[in-house]
This record gives sequence, structure tokens and C-alpha cells, in this order.
Amino acid sequence: MLRFLARRIALTIPVLLGVATLVFSLIHLIPGDPAQAMLGESASPQDVAELRARLGLDRPLLEQYGRFLRGAVSGDLGRSLRTNQPVTSAIIERMPATFELAAAAMFVAVAVAIPLGIAAAVWRGTAVDHGATTLSLLGISIPNFWLGPLLAIIFSIELGWLPVSGRGTWAHLVLPAVSLGAALAAILARMTRATLLEELREQYVVAARARGASRARAVVRHAFRNSLIPVITLIGLQFGAVLTGAVITETIFAWPGIGRLLIQSIGFRDYPLVQGCILLIAVTYVGMNLITDLLYGLVDPRIRYE
Repeated sequence: MLRFLARRIALTIPVLLGVATLVFSLIHLIPGDPAQAMLGESASPQDVAELRARLGLDRPLLEQYGRFLRGAVSGDLGRSLRTNQPVTSAIIERMPATFELAAAAMFVAVAVAIPLGIAAAVWRGTAVDHGATTLSLLGISIPNFWLGPLLAIIFSIELGWLPVSGRGTWAHLVLPAVSLGAALAAILARMTRATLLEELREQYVVAARARGASRARAVVRHAFRNSLIPVITLIGLQFGAVLTGAVITETIFAWPGIGRLLIQSIGFRDYPLVQGCILLIAVTYVGMNLITDLLYGLVDPRIRYE
């Protein structure tokens, strides 16, 4: 296990380096001057040049890139060009809101998808299966940038049951979590159904029933547990997708998380803050992949890392 963990951590280093290089390159290729954006269109060229020199934007790209990498290794991602706040502090302030939203969206997805997928597999070909398949297709087809405003119009404006934006109570979390978790629930339900159907055909399920196990016990205790590997893989991979999808959802519902911070930073050409937000998303992806691999051995003892 320790050798596996060390090997996986070593493999993440070139991945993160590649992400950092790509982010730095793309950010500096975007048209626009952050110094000009900060001072306004009416600023004189001399003022813009002085601000660029003070921010270090007049230095060669390789020098800026080297400084960025050194800071990233030490945890110093620089300062925001707009607020002069340390990037690390700005991201840490927004992280609880984003991870709260991501966790709620994952909870919604798992709570809906797992029972739906199990029911569709157990009652294959019935109205239950057809209904679950239809709901899954709807969830996949409806994008969250359309579902979010629709939910806000129905439950906030028309019915007045839930707040339309902001963060405070659990009620503020409901609409963003449902909007963000709907597509994941649809994909997860289809995966659960497909993998469980394969396991239900295996002989050990028939043997469990022959030994006197109830149908529910044979399905949940035996077949479902052995079908969890693809499901766990999908959940781990989609958690990173939930973070990136939160960019749209946080913007729609004015949720004060990293996604909204990223959109605002792009609008102001705030290079350090944009780089920091994207790096956090990349690190989360890599970390979730590692955690997913480690969970395999807990769910299925047949898997041996060595």
C-alpha cells in the first residue's frame, strides 16, 4: 500500500506541473491588459506602464513563470491584482462554500441515483425500469445553466418556498445542490443499473438465494457490493466535475464560492487569482483519483495494490 501511494503521488507531480504550465500560458494569451482594466480606459499610458512595472507584468514571461512555480511550491501564489489580497487567503475564504455545495450536490446525486439504479436493475423491463431510464435521460439532457434558473423561477419566484440566491441557511443550499447534482444523479443511476445487472446474472447470486438468503439480501449484500467499483470510480471522477460545474451554478445563484471567484477574476484579468483557482481544481481532481484508488481495496478485498 505504501509503495502504491508513493508511486501515485510521484506520478501526480508531472501532471500538476503540466496543468500549471498550461494555465500560465493560456492566461497570458488572453487578450487584454490587467493594468489597463484596473485603471480604466481613460488612464494615461504612463500610469498603465508604471502599474505594469509595479505588478511585475513587464518582466519576461519565463521570469514570471519561474516566479509563479517557485511560489506555487511554497504555497505562495502571489497577490490579487485587483484587491492586493494574497491569493491563498482569497481561495481559503471561498473554499468552505464551494466544498459545502459540492458535498450537498454529491449527496443529492447518490441519494437519488443509487436507489433508482437498484430498482431499475431489480425490476428490469417493467414500468419502474422505464421510468428510471426516462428520468436519467432527462437529467443528462438538461444542462445546469438551464435547470438552475428554472428551479429559481418555480420555487423562489412563483412559490416563494426557497431563497433565490446567497448563502446562509440550509434553504439557500437546496436549489444549487439540486441543480448541480441532477446530471450526476442521472449518470450515476445508469451506471448503477448497468453494473448491477451484470452481477445479478452471476452464479453466486443464485447460490445465495439457494442458501435461503432473501432477494433483498442477495441483491444488496452480494450483487450490489460487487458492482460498486465502477460506481465508486464514477463518483470520484465526477467530484472534480462537480467543482468545475459549480462555476456556472455559483454564478446563477450568487453562491460565494471558488467558481464565482474564478469568473470574477477572469473578468478583471486577475492572473494570479485565476491561476490559483484552476490549480485548486486540478489538485482536487488528482486527489480524488488517488482516494478513489485507495477505496477499491476497502470495497473489494480481491484487489491488491502490490
